[in-house]
Amino acid sequence: MRIIRAAKVLTGHPGEVIADGEVLIDGSKIVSVGPRGSGGDAAEVLDLPGHTVLPGLIDAHVHLGFDAAVDPVTRRSPESDHHLLLRMAENARKLVSAGVTTCRDLGSRGFLNLALRDAVEEGLAVGPHIVAATRPITITGGHCWYMGGEADDEPAVRRVARENLRAGADCLKVMASGGLMTPGAPPSWAQQYGADLLRVVVEEAASRGKGVAAHAHAHASIRSCVEAGVTTIEHCTFFTPSGHEFDAGLADLVAASGTYVCPTVHGVLWRMRERHGPEMVDAWLSSVAAMREAGIRLIAGTDAGFAAAGVANPTDGYIGGLEVFAQVGYGNAEIVELATVRAADACGVGEVTGSLEAGKRADLIAVAGDPLARLADLRNLALVLVSGRSVTQAGVDTVTPSVG
Repeated sequence: MRIIRAAKVLTGHPGEVIADGEVLIDGSKIVSVGPRGSGGDAAEVLDLPGHTVLPGLIDAHVHLGFDAAVDPVTRRSPESDHHLLLRMAENARKLVSAGVTTCRDLGSRGFLNLALRDAVEEGLAVGPHIVAATRPITITGGHCWYMGGEADDEPAVRRVARENLRAGADCLKVMASGGLMTPGAPPSWAQQYGADLLRVVVEEAASRGKGVAAHAHAHASIRSCVEAGVTTIEHCTFFTPSGHEFDAGLADLVAASGTYVCPTVHGVLWRMRERHGPEMVDAWLSSVAAMREAGIRLIAGTDAGFAAAGVANPTDGYIGGLEVFAQVGYGNAEIVELATVRAADACGVGEVTGSLEAGKRADLIAVAGDPLARLADLRNLALVLVSGRSVTQAGVDTVTPSVG
């Protein structure tokens, strides 16, 4: 048993703050959360004055193993599976170094993210818990076709979905629209699948108790995602051939459905703005603010691993993405919520992580300062625990024995 004490404990639930609080941990699980002294005695006590303890952060949209270069003729990347898996492990290490204790990997070549997921759980690699989607389901030659999930009709969509699930996928990813990053694929504003085939993906996932994350930029694809009942809509940019065109009626439809939206705001947004001009980026930010006003349930995810409009989006830049939410009017407490408990629920792991409460995994971080007052304090990491395992403990005194 060990106790972690801090000036403030944020449980992750809206408005729930414990001043001078503590978390009692037994192995990989949380035993109790409460004010100082409520957990009784423990063999070890880590006292962190001036710090805040909160749930480990969740990145709901990453690509730990994105192929940056694929030959359109041979359909191969010059990078071997062995080399790519090592790079994925390094990306996972960088991600957890930013305080992310759970991530949802929404597309990698073959089933490599399953191998990395299992290695992390076995303690063979350092990283966050990984919710793995394996191969994105996409049309032939569609967005991210080279990851191995091409399917054009109902039998093919069912086959790819079942193969992914049989391999051990934690959720399914489907490319409802085209994308910006695949040469020769349909553009972002073009629909790849209608509601009928999206429902097939949802049905197959539901048969195994899994959710569906749907990549959707186009207005028509966003509407089809709602009609099909996907779990999360990724990006949701309201793209048209002329750029972002927010549709208030469509946003109301998304909000009424309760579908989560991961707008994939990230910390390299400002460099994109400098390189490509303010018009596209400002329109995107305006739509993120408008989705909040519409009542859409948004979650934090950075699309880390992709090069966004020619700008690298590294896996250790998570806090920069949260700061974008602050730039468009989100409060710090709300940002912590969408980065923890709400993201956990959207990713299907809310029963085991995302908040600090008895029985859940000991996935937590401690930071110097108070992120409710200064979001940038989330960079002042003092402690990261993944299922009770200490990943980093920088700038903190060694654990002191309990005296009480």
